[in-house]
Amino acid sequence: MGNKEQKNRDELALDEKLENAEETRGSTTVLAADAAMTRRILLKLDFRILPILALLFLCSFLDRTNVGNAKTYGLETSLKMTDHQYDTGLAVYYATYIASEIPSNLVLRRISPKIWLPALTVMWGIVTMCLGFIKNYAGFMAARAILGITEGGLLPGIVLYLSGMYTRGEMALRLGLFYTAASLSGAFGGLLARGLTSIGKRGHQATWSWIFIIEGLITVVIGIFAYFMLPNSVSTASFLKKEERAFAATRLHLDMPSRLAEDGSERSHESFKWSEVARGIFNISTWLSASAYFGILAGLYSFGLFLPTIIVELGYTANEAQLWSVIPYAVASVVTVIVSIISDRLKLRGVIMLFVLIPAIIGYAVIANISVAHPKVKYGMTFLMATGMYASVPCVLVWNSNNSAGHYKRATTTALQLAIANSGGFVATFIYPNAEKPQFHRGHTVVLGLLVGAWFLVALNVLYCHKVNKDKAKGKYDQYVGYADDRDPDFMMVL
Repeated sequence: MGNKEQKNRDELALDEKLENAEETRGSTTVLAADAAMTRRILLKLDFRILPILALLFLCSFLDRTNVGNAKTYGLETSLKMTDHQYDTGLAVYYATYIASEIPSNLVLRRISPKIWLPALTVMWGIVTMCLGFIKNYAGFMAARAILGITEGGLLPGIVLYLSGMYTRGEMALRLGLFYTAASLSGAFGGLLARGLTSIGKRGHQATWSWIFIIEGLITVVIGIFAYFMLPNSVSTASFLKKEERAFAATRLHLDMPSRLAEDGSERSHESFKWSEVARGIFNISTWLSASAYFGILAGLYSFGLFLPTIIVELGYTANEAQLWSVIPYAVASVVTVIVSIISDRLKLRGVIMLFVLIPAIIGYAVIANISVAHPKVKYGMTFLMATGMYASVPCVLVWNSNNSAGHYKRATTTALQLAIANSGGFVATFIYPNAEKPQFHRGHTVVLGLLVGAWFLVALNVLYCHKVNKDKAKGKYDQYVGYADDRDPDFMMVL
């Protein structure tokens, strides 16, 4: 009898093991199928969306910084402008650019990304073309002001758009990939400027004017093309199959705070509320990351606007300056992608920035204090400066988006961060006057101080986000259960 009972127990145990093994195999099969579906969807999104966004951002950066290339071909002389007037023309661009960012993001959903992003591109392309026909300082000021209004909404709009297409852990690489267009625009812009100026003076058109006219025309064509290529969301993406659209939408739902994921999409839960805008404006983490980004962009914009001039002052001709400016940008683009991959793999943003900013700080510290007798060392430092600044940008952009949930709060924080950061453009335009050639000691020292400040602000934000996560784990945010936003206890901040 005892032997029979033991045999029955053994058989039951064996059946249970077989059943568990079958469940494990089934679960593994489902997971494998889900992973394959995810890879297929991401591949389609990456190949359809990212090249278009990269083109738009490439055009944006080209049309923003081509004034630096035009300057080396006599823009100031032709328009009879002083250095101060030129700097003021650059500054007014940033004023209108900054003012347009939050309003642009708040209307993005209502108008739809498919229409709004290409429309902005076409508009600033037309304004860029107009820059090629200006004849005086007043025209330069007016065109730069309008250019800022039309370009301001693009980058915050792209970040907000991508946050609705990818999960939080996939954003840095995608932002890194399209942001390398900014790095490449520095390289491509120099080569394009050299080619376009070879047209020479034609009639009443100065040599430098062709930089604006042709680049603006290219931008208009690309903007029209983008309208036919960009989907509004994964749910309406025609290049995805029906089951892929459903799976992609589910992935995004599951990446939201848990209560929202259980109930449905963010869109179905949220209508516009000024309280969400206020919650974004008064967010501590946004101000810390935005202030750090301010320092980075002050260096990045001054680098892009004045690098050709700096290289000329190191002994090269205008044409040689365009060619020699290519290499630092090209290296920076590669490093940016690598850093973005590491950031996504580790799911860390600020921590990565603490390491990436160090080369830029070293580069500025050296170039600010080395004498003009060492032009090769100065040129070598531009590699550290470019890679450190460019590679940190995808991390800081995605960090803020990662830690904001609720469409209108995320729209506000994304635009506010860029509005604050782009104020660095004001600093950039006034710290490299011609009178301080070729050393530019003051300009480099100012950017050095800003980058050191940015490093400490990033460190503070890492500590702040860590504290929020600890407080959530201790139950201090339990009153926000069911709020379906970043206050949800299950929504952990990315460090």
